[in-house]
Amino acid sequence: MTKYLYYPGCSMETSAKAYGFSLAKIAPLLGLDLEEIEDWNCCGATEYLGISLTPAYALISRNLALAAQQANGSRTVVAPCSACYLNLAKADYYMHEQPKLAQNVNEALSAGGLSYKPGSLTIRHLLDVIIYDIGLDVIKSKVTRPLTGLRVAPYLGCMVPRPDYEKRWSDPEHPIELDLLLKALGAEVIDFPLKTHCCGGHMTQIGPETAFELIRRLIASAAQYQADIMVTLCPMCQMNIDAYQGEVNHHFGTVYHMPIVFFTQLIGLAFGLDAKELGFGLELVSARKALEKIGIEAPEPAPAAPRPRKQEGLPMPKPLPNKATKLSEKGKVEK
Repeated sequence: MTKYLYYPGCSMETSAKAYGFSLAKIAPLLGLDLEEIEDWNCCGATEYLGISLTPAYALISRNLALAAQQANGSRTVVAPCSACYLNLAKADYYMHEQPKLAQNVNEALSAGGLSYKPGSLTIRHLLDVIIYDIGLDVIKSKVTRPLTGLRVAPYLGCMVPRPDYEKRWSDPEHPIELDLLLKALGAEVIDFPLKTHCCGGHMTQIGPETAFELIRRLIASAAQYQADIMVTLCPMCQMNIDAYQGEVNHHFGTVYHMPIVFFTQLIGLAFGLDAKELGFGLELVSARKALEKIGIEAPEPAPAAPRPRKQEGLPMPKPLPNKATKLSEKGKVEK
């Protein structure tokens, strides 16, 4: 078995349980030995980097420091979550490119007895490892139940193929890796031109109308090409298109019913594994009808409770006071 350091990220045990369940099922069949990094922490997702660079990169780099410390026969960190993969890769890259940032980050890490030397680890996404280390021939050899007749839209989202620091992907705008994998499973892969377009990220909380339009465009394009199902490798993308599809329909007066699942779930199906054990039924927009088309029975999702939205959006810290405000508060200048 090939050994890797594994950074699961927060979503694999929460919103992306189906991703976690299906990966756990297919990893032994693919010969993947994923050794979870001990005491890992959240990567900070997307917002923190826009607030303060040193704390944000220190938060991310703590995971790299732990991985380097725990490395035992492998110096490759595998992340299945797109945001986690991008953040880990960015931290390694920018610490190497900006020595002052690396110095500040390591000064922060030293409070916990840690440090990280940029370039000492290789950061890779799970799809990259499956395609280029395991290989399509191995995957084809393990297919016992081809997904023949299932029309699939391959959706990577915007964070995985760019920026591509190590030039791992075939193309930053139209990468073919996910297409090739799905074809190896026997699926009929549609030409999906929006495969790397943004799903809106956390705009569902900040600017819902903008997010709804981005989600609508993705679903409309998949529907236009007569896809039965969308397949992704990003927990944020899956959650947005799945959880907010009903609100998108309400907002635009549409009636889309496009299930979106993780690529590891389809690998498991093609390998003959049980749909429920792979996390089918955890999605909100049911994949049952799509899978019935190819003779696979999947559980129906449980009815979802209404999703209340806070009108004020995401909680954000107050802006730091400027120098004049600080002096004013001390009574030294007038406002």
